[in-house]
Amino acid sequence: MNSEIKFLDGPQNRWKEFKFSFKVFTEFIKGFRKLHFSGPCVTVFGSARFDEHHPYYIKTRELSAAIAKLGFTIMTGGGPGIMEAANRGARDVKGRSVGCNIVLPFEQKENPYLDNSVEIKYFFVRKTLLIKYSYAFVVMPGGFGTLDEYFEALTLIQTKMLSGFPIVIFDKDFHRFLMDHIAFMKDKKTISPEDMELCLFTDSVEDAVKHIKENAIDKFSLQYKKERKPKWWLFEKSLWS
Repeated sequence: MNSEIKFLDGPQNRWKEFKFSFKVFTEFIKGFRKLHFSGPCVTVFGSARFDEHHPYYIKTRELSAAIAKLGFTIMTGGGPGIMEAANRGARDVKGRSVGCNIVLPFEQKENPYLDNSVEIKYFFVRKTLLIKYSYAFVVMPGGFGTLDEYFEALTLIQTKMLSGFPIVIFDKDFHRFLMDHIAFMKDKKTISPEDMELCLFTDSVEDAVKHIKENAIDKFSLQYKKERKPKWWLFEKSLWS
């Protein structure tokens, strides 16, 4: 029997790799230009599958309105469900509301409560943009995509690749198995005991807002200030004009 290893060979077209890299670059530039004046944001993650009558939608709208009152721009994935509720909550109190929508084979329409938005083709570019402009993250009930976004942000904070921005996990009943699994990982020593402090699990709008204020506004000395002026030579427009 031949014991030598034969390695598999796959597609290796450098021209295609170059074109893909350029497409990714242009997606980032498009996102940077559209979101540059968004200001400090709080990004809200959650499912697109809840309608406006669902308790999760209603609570997200309430929580996002309270966060917007702190002066943050509410940022979401721009779609329906929890994302719409978050953007709508900001609109309710005349707060700022932006979206970073994903282009899918089955069309995900932007919700009508956005002051500004950008459509992105690649999930990893979109996740980077959602994280880049945020000083806090709120995780509402959701599915695979919500967990993916949550754990990416959490991993970046845990490994100190991202500043220690607060993460709020809202609705303890929905996330009870997630809470148990995080505790299980601590017991098995795959995470450190101090990693348990990276997230606040809560059902209280007041506690969530207090946590964000103390660990984002106060911690990073955010100030209320005049709106930045766009640079005419970069063909920029003010987000809010």
